[in-house]
Amino acid sequence: MCLLLCVQVDVCGYPLSIFFIVVNEFCERFSYYGMRAVLVLYFRYFLKWDDDLATSIYHTFIALCYLTPILGAIVADSWLGKFKTIVYLSIVYTVGQVVMAVSAIHDITDTDRDGTPDNMTFHVAMSMVGLFLIALGTGGIKPCVAAFGGDQFEDHQEKQRSTFFSIFYLSINAGSLLSTVITPILRGQECGIHSQQKCYPLAFGVPAALMVVALIVFIMGSGMYNKTAPKGNIMLEVCKCIGFAIKNRFRHRSKTFPKREHWMDWAHEKYDKLLVAQVKMVLKVLFLYIPLPMFWTLFDQQGSRWTLQATTMDGNFVRTVNPILILALVPIMDSLVYPLIKKCHLNFTPLKRMTVGMLIAALAFVAAALLQLQIDVSIYSIYTHTPPHTHTPPHTHTYSIYTHTPPHTHIHIVYIHIHTHIHPPHTHTYSPCWAVYQGFTAGFLFAVSDCVVKAHVGLFTRVLKHVFLLFPVYSFCSNSVSCVDYCVQCWQAIQVVEDIKPNTIHMGWQIPQYFLMTAGEVVFSVTGLEFSYSQAPSNMKSVLQAGWLFTVAVGNIIVLIVAEAAQLPDQWAEYILFASLLAVVCIVFAVMSYFYTYTDPAEIEAQFSQPEHEPEEKKRDRVEMERKDSDCSKSSKGSDKKKRDSVVEQHNQDVKQSKM
Repeated sequence: MCLLLCVQVDVCGYPLSIFFIVVNEFCERFSYYGMRAVLVLYFRYFLKWDDDLATSIYHTFIALCYLTPILGAIVADSWLGKFKTIVYLSIVYTVGQVVMAVSAIHDITDTDRDGTPDNMTFHVAMSMVGLFLIALGTGGIKPCVAAFGGDQFEDHQEKQRSTFFSIFYLSINAGSLLSTVITPILRGQECGIHSQQKCYPLAFGVPAALMVVALIVFIMGSGMYNKTAPKGNIMLEVCKCIGFAIKNRFRHRSKTFPKREHWMDWAHEKYDKLLVAQVKMVLKVLFLYIPLPMFWTLFDQQGSRWTLQATTMDGNFVRTVNPILILALVPIMDSLVYPLIKKCHLNFTPLKRMTVGMLIAALAFVAAALLQLQIDVSIYSIYTHTPPHTHTPPHTHTYSIYTHTPPHTHIHIVYIHIHTHIHPPHTHTYSPCWAVYQGFTAGFLFAVSDCVVKAHVGLFTRVLKHVFLLFPVYSFCSNSVSCVDYCVQCWQAIQVVEDIKPNTIHMGWQIPQYFLMTAGEVVFSVTGLEFSYSQAPSNMKSVLQAGWLFTVAVGNIIVLIVAEAAQLPDQWAEYILFASLLAVVCIVFAVMSYFYTYTDPAEIEAQFSQPEHEPEEKKRDRVEMERKDSDCSKSSKGSDKKKRDSVVEQHNQDVKQSKM
């Protein structure tokens, strides 16, 4: 039975095992992007965090998701292998999604059954644990799944392998598209045991269920997989080589030792020249990566700042535009735009494409800033007319309160009439002093002669196009020595006379900025991956992949730094700041690209294909270096000129050999 299960089964020339891998990837991407689609809204409206804190935690989570792939690659290649790494970290991933769904159940701590959790610390702690486990899981399996799928093909199946990768990335975009459509709809439902609230448990629970399906499907194909044993991680070897070169150069920093053509040449005493040459090529590309995080700084704000911007607008959620545009623009660019540019005899190199992509992304944030200005103008509208059909019960006092929406809020404008049966002592007039701020718990102050009436207003909750207000008991307190409290219970005469939308600008106006950002992503990201692949040595493509993912993590960290350091009062100004920073970085990258020389890794590696007596050379270099260290400690700078000449001659021979 085991022999039958271990035999690879082919269907139409493709290994049957890749079916399980593609389905696993679709479910995992649905789980990840579905959870991420409503994450910042969960922070904002369930945990009651402000915009800045919600944005900071969101980008911290994204940064962690792109740092952990390095750990996953090392574990898979050095110890567990790809299969076990995917299984173990998928279990961690699934547990994290379940914990996240549980953290969103408000009834767990809602002891007074008012719809608001009474122990918010519990929900915050649970969600942070869940996010950490998700980041560890999704990041850890990210570098393994695609590579594991490629391992299922034989050497003669190059065409099938290429088709597999196309289907694989199609499943990623399909999972992303469906999840960003479905999950916000699930969040919009109402659920709860004691009170009906936005259904975050369902919005997080469905992605958790999909992750369970992904894990089960992947394990089902276990007997069909081609599982390669771990062979050691090239990333660790590269790091050791670089570390030795730096250490050796620092140890021989004296002017007694001649300079070498490249600082990595100081690793020749321990590592073969092919590896050193490959590391040089990798470092050359990694140097160009330095400005790239700024692009991801802007790109990943689609899930934070742009999502919060959408909540202040009218209409349906438009984040689904991004995956749709990706599926449309990639073939358009490859089949139409790039060939047309080539026919115009324009040298549109990959680095020039990446520069243009960064500029387009900067324009997307300019468009977001212009839209934000219009939103702010609309939000500042103040309605002061008296609501019609005001009814006052006999022997009561009426407090007419009208509110307007301050900038960056998400509530409707309402008129509130509070009718009370109890007459406070020694009072004459009532007048509103201040209105609701930020849509959260606030108060209305009434100057009542020598007495102050303070009415605490509960959270304004926007459900579809209605406004629900929770009014607790009012407290009247005089200015005398003894404070007399009078409880006034509202008799449900609170009326929402007019329901005015918080903003008349439709979410459709976000489409231009999404279009520009997606166009920038296609030109920048796809081209960048292609460029990195073409410039990477055959055995170090994973190193550059890890470096590329690291730029995404750094970009999200930059969001935290800039947002906290700038402290701009207006959101449109922050958008302009980020656009300006990317424009400056784009100029720097253009200058760096101008001086970059394209290389052919295969050609350079071919120079070292001839067998050489490396062990003897290494030994001779090591003995010579030890002799130089000993002579340096015994002689002064001006002595032993002949010995130095021999050292220079030996160095020149090494340089000539390295150029062969």
